[in-house]
Amino acid sequence: MTENVWTRWPSKEALGREGISGLRRLLTWAVRLLVFGMLLWGTFTRSPVRGWVAVAAVAGALVTVCAAWAFIRTTLEHRLWPSLALMTAMLAMAVVSQAADFRIPALVIWCGCAVAALERLPLAAALPVTAVALASYAAFNDDEWLSTAATMAGLALAGYVLRLDAEARGNAQRLLAQERAARAAEAESAALGERARIAREIHDVLAHSLSAQLVHLEAARLLIERGADREEILERVVAARGMARDGLSETRQALSALRGDLTPLEDFLTQLVSTADGAEVTVTGDRRPLPAEASQAVRRVAQEAMTNVRKHAPGARVRVRLEYSTREVTLDVRDSGGPPGELAGAGGGYGLLGMRERAELLGGSLRAGPGEEGFVVTLKVPV
Repeated sequence: MTENVWTRWPSKEALGREGISGLRRLLTWAVRLLVFGMLLWGTFTRSPVRGWVAVAAVAGALVTVCAAWAFIRTTLEHRLWPSLALMTAMLAMAVVSQAADFRIPALVIWCGCAVAALERLPLAAALPVTAVALASYAAFNDDEWLSTAATMAGLALAGYVLRLDAEARGNAQRLLAQERAARAAEAESAALGERARIAREIHDVLAHSLSAQLVHLEAARLLIERGADREEILERVVAARGMARDGLSETRQALSALRGDLTPLEDFLTQLVSTADGAEVTVTGDRRPLPAEASQAVRRVAQEAMTNVRKHAPGARVRVRLEYSTREVTLDVRDSGGPPGELAGAGGGYGLLGMRERAELLGGSLRAGPGEEGFVVTLKVPV
């Protein structure tokens, strides 16, 4: 049978106790104790009950209470047939009580079954059970028909209202669970994103530093193979040592960046090109602090572009232009070109491909290719 409004169970969140306040739980237990007290009171007030009759009456009351508890458990597990069997047993206990002239306990059991069925069973099963319970109540109740009808309507309404209230609480619990899961997933995603950012920063720093060192060490190797002077070889080794020192400094800068402590971008670019002959830096637009990711992207692309100039066009003039606009920042690095250096094939570091990936992650773009004179690298990052 296709599950619909008639065959659908109240959710387990609705039937469970989660989300119920302490005061409401206390009230629920008070009602249960009141019902049990009414069963005992109705048993022993009709006439003096002694001997085995009294024992049988108390046992019947306890059996009814146990059946009610078991009914709550089976409906929580959405087990239809055991729930109906327990409900049938309680209705039968009410009939036995009425036959034994225990009228009040029988009426209490019928009323409780009518409300519990509407609250906890699928409507297709709850309505017949409620109809049988209320019909039995009406048949053996001595009140006027108007009072009996009003009581029956009130019981049916109470059961359905309790069902709606439980469903609303269950929906709230599910929404709360979904919100908690979404927050957990968001926190995990943020943590993974931060780890990826840290990995990119460390990777970029090491790639640039080691690539620059490799350029000078490869030059030293070539000089040694050609039998160059000691001074020339020493110059390359010293340069490699300087690059290692610069790499350590850049690593410290990356760690500072991860902590949100960055030096001004303009100062960084000026210091970057200070070691190159004929290099100049131009800054246009309204200067302003950039987000950490955008600032780091500009720095890394500038470093990679300068490394490429040293490798592929040593001695070329370099012009670095940083332009601030309303919605983006643009870095343009272009050289005057020249014959490729003897170390053009050395390296193999992170390269412009990695820089392009970094730019695309930020929603920007990176273009690298021949210009009017030499090579041009242009980075655009939204801010």
